Amino acid sequence: MSLSRFYAVDTMITDRFILEPSAQALLRDLGISTRRVLRRAAPLARRPGGRRTTITTADGTEIFYKDWGSGRPIVFSHGWPLSSDDWDAQMLFFLQQGYRVIAHDRRGHGRSEQVADGHDMDHYADDLAALTAHLDLRDAVHIGHSAGGGEVARYVGRHGESRVAKAVFISAVTPSMRQTTGNPDGRSPGACLRAGLAANRAQFFRDVAAGPFYGFNRPGSEPSEAVIQNW
Repeated sequence: MSLSRFYAVDTMITDRFILEPSAQALLRDLGISTRRVLRRAAPLARRPGGRRTTITTADGTEIFYKDWGSGRPIVFSHGWPLSSDDWDAQMLFFLQQGYRVIAHDRRGHGRSEQVADGHDMDHYADDLAALTAHLDLRDAVHIGHSAGGGEVARYVGRHGESRVAKAVFISAVTPSMRQTTGNPDGRSPGACLRAGLAANRAQFFRDVAAGPFYGFNRPGSEPSEAVIQNW
């Protein structure tokens, strides 16, 4: 079947989408029917103008998000320094199961506005709250990985549980990494990151993906160059 006949929600902000071969391969690996995913996603692409894919927060920051399907909402919060694209495999899987799946690019990440300030958990939580309010999400399951886990925890603590049914933390950041009298084994969380980024930004990002992020530095692991490059 010609790819030109395929319509699906992708990462582009347009009202017409093509499911790329790499995405089709991913669906096959997951045992998911491509036709079924496309049938669920196609109504979004057919709507006049498509479903709005950005919001503007109270401090004027534009946040990009994906919102696919219908049913009970699952909201995904990504880790640093990634974007909502890092959740595509999981989003496609749960879309297949009949859920509505939502993920956003955190401020300063991906297609959201590249602002120089507001990079703290309070702002991240407020941005997430603005998104859930804009979409009027209720009885939602929130899933956070790494920094996204901190974002979800702060969101629930700061904005309450009225819209939240469950929260899932996957390798989430700790409440605090900073060295204090109460945490003498801590350290400055940004020290090694800033040093690596300042020395060689491109090499730093590749080393993280090729090493600890996916566990490729563990004995017996089989690194995937495609996964490393995609990160």
